[in-house]
Amino acid sequence: MEVSPFRGIRYNQRIVGDLAQVICPPYDVITPEQQKLYYKKSDYNAIRLEFPEPTGDRYQRASSTFQQWLEQGVLQHDSVSSFYLHDHRFEYSDEMKVRHGLIARVKVEPWGSGIYPHEETSSKAKSDRLQLMRACRANFSPLFSLYHDSEQKVAPILSRVAQKKPLLSLRAKRSNLPDSKEAHTLWAITDPEIKQELSQLLSSQPLYIADGHHRYETALTYQQERAQEQSDSCKLSADGFHYVMMELVDFSDPGLLVLPLHRLVRGIASSSLVRLGDKLRNLFALESVPLKAGSCQLPVDSCLGILGLQPGSLVVLRRRQDISLEAMMPGNRSQAYREFGVSILNHIILDKLLGLTSKEGVAYTVDLQEAYQQIKEGEYQLAFLLNPPQPEMVKAIADAGDRMPSKSTYFYPKLPAGLIINPLD
Repeated sequence: MEVSPFRGIRYNQRIVGDLAQVICPPYDVITPEQQKLYYKKSDYNAIRLEFPEPTGDRYQRASSTFQQWLEQGVLQHDSVSSFYLHDHRFEYSDEMKVRHGLIARVKVEPWGSGIYPHEETSSKAKSDRLQLMRACRANFSPLFSLYHDSEQKVAPILSRVAQKKPLLSLRAKRSNLPDSKEAHTLWAITDPEIKQELSQLLSSQPLYIADGHHRYETALTYQQERAQEQSDSCKLSADGFHYVMMELVDFSDPGLLVLPLHRLVRGIASSSLVRLGDKLRNLFALESVPLKAGSCQLPVDSCLGILGLQPGSLVVLRRRQDISLEAMMPGNRSQAYREFGVSILNHIILDKLLGLTSKEGVAYTVDLQEAYQQIKEGEYQLAFLLNPPQPEMVKAIADAGDRMPSKSTYFYPKLPAGLIINPLD
C-alpha cells in the first residue's frame, strides 16, 4: 500500500474557538437525538459535513457548507504536506487509556492488494457515503486501520515526534454526548526525512481495516467513477481521488480496545423459547449465575452468555469437549471464523436452534447495563452477551481471506470527524 503525507484541511481556531465544540464522532454511531445536540454545540460543528440533517438535499447542503467554510477561512489548508500523529486519550472502566495513531493518505487498491477487510458490509451505508463523497469531494473522518510493527521501527519515530510541541490539543467537556470524556493531541510531521522513512516503513506493511469498511468500498467506487470521468474528458486533473484518509494504529498499541457488540433479540416464538434451554444443553455446558444488582459480567472462559432465558440469572455457555459443532457451521468458512463467538451465535443458536434466518428482530449494543435493562423492561426477549474479540482474531480471519459477520467488533472510541479533513481533488 502507498502511504503518504498530505496537506490536511483544519479548523481555524481564531474563528471557531474551542475545537472540542466542532468535532463529532463518525456518522454511523450518531443517534438522531445526538445529531441535534451536535448541531447545537457550534455553528461550525463538523456534523454539518459528516452527517447533515435529513432534510432536502442534505449532500448538496453539506457541499455548500464545506465550500462556504473554505471561502470564509473557517477551514484552511495546511501549507506543508504532513503525517499527523494523533494521541487519543479516553476513559474506559474508570481507567485512562491513550491510543496512538498516524493519520495518513493511503492509495486505494482492491481488497487483497495489501489491504484486508475483516467484516461483512451492507449496501445501504455505502450508498449514503458515496453520495456525500460525490458532493463534497473530501474525507471528513479517517478510516481506522491496523498494521503490525513487528520490528518496532515505527514506534520509536512516533515517540520522538511526541516529545515536540503539538499542533493542537483539546479536551472535550463532560456532557451527555459520546465523546465527552475524550482528549486529542495532534502533531504535524513535516520533516522530509522522517516523512520518507515513515512512508517506506508503512508502505511495506499490509493494512487491516478495523473501522470503515463501508467507506473504503465507497472510496473504491468513487475512484473508479472519477478515473472514468477523467478518461472521458481526456484531461489530467488532481489525483486526490486515488487516495483515502486513514488513521493507522499498531496491533500492539496499549490503547487499542475492541469491544463486543452484544445481540438483543425479539420476535421469538414462545414455543421456541421454551425449548431453547434443552437444545442448548445438547451442545454446550450451561451454568446459571445469579445476577447481583444488575451485574452481568461474562466469564472469560465462556463461549457466550444469555440474559432472559432464566429469570434473575445469566446463563453462561461453554464449549463441550465431547461435542463437535463443525457440522453445524458453514463448510466454506475458515477455521478462525468457525471458532468465533458471533459465528457460533449466528449459525447455530439464531439460525438453527431458533430458526431466525432474518435478523430484523436483532439489535446491537456495547453496553452490558443497557442489555440488562432491555431484558428487565421486556423490550427484548433475550440478550446474547459476547466476549471481546481479540485483535489477533481480526488479523487471523482477514489473513484467511474470510470476514467476520457484520457488527462483530466495536473499536472504542471512534475516531472523530473534523479533526483533519482530506481533500479528494
